[in-house]
Amino acid sequence: MSAEVPETEALQGEAVFTGSAVHALDPKRRVTIPSGWRDALGRPKYVFVMADPHEKCLRLLSVERMQGIQAKLRAKRFADPAVAQRLRVIGQNTEQLPLDVQGRIRISDRLLSFAGIEGKIAFVGAVTYGEVWAAERAPEAPVDQAALGEALAALDF
Repeated sequence: MSAEVPETEALQGEAVFTGSAVHALDPKRRVTIPSGWRDALGRPKYVFVMADPHEKCLRLLSVERMQGIQAKLRAKRFADPAVAQRLRVIGQNTEQLPLDVQGRIRISDRLLSFAGIEGKIAFVGAVTYGEVWAAERAPEAPVDQAALGEALAALDF
C-alpha cells in the first residue's frame, strides 16, 4: 500500500530543482542533465538556459517556467523602446536547447564562456530553477541549519 502524495503546485506541473551533481562536458561540448532533474521536468524535448543576472553561472528553466515568463512579457508594451531593449537583452541571453535521447544539451560557447565553464559542470538546485556552474566555482553546500532556518524564515516558509 503506497501513501498518497498530496498535490502541490510543484507536483501539478512545474519542475522542482533540488540537490546537486557534477558532470563533464563531452568532446562535442554536450553535458547530461541530472536524471532526477529530467524526471522532474517530465522528460522534456527541450529546456531553456539563460545567463544568471547576479552570478557567473547559468539558469536552467523548465518549459513551464519559461511559458510563465513569456506570459508576463506578452503583457508589456512592445511599442515602448525601453521595453523592447529589455526584451532583446533577455532574448539574446536565453537559449532553447533540445535534449538528445541521452538527456544531453549543447550550451553555446558564448554562454559557457560567460559562466567560465570549460570542463566539469556543477548542477545546483535552486528550487524553481537549476543553476549551471563551472564545477570549480560552484558554491559549497555544507548542511548549515542556521542558514537554512534563516532562508526559510525570510521566505515565510
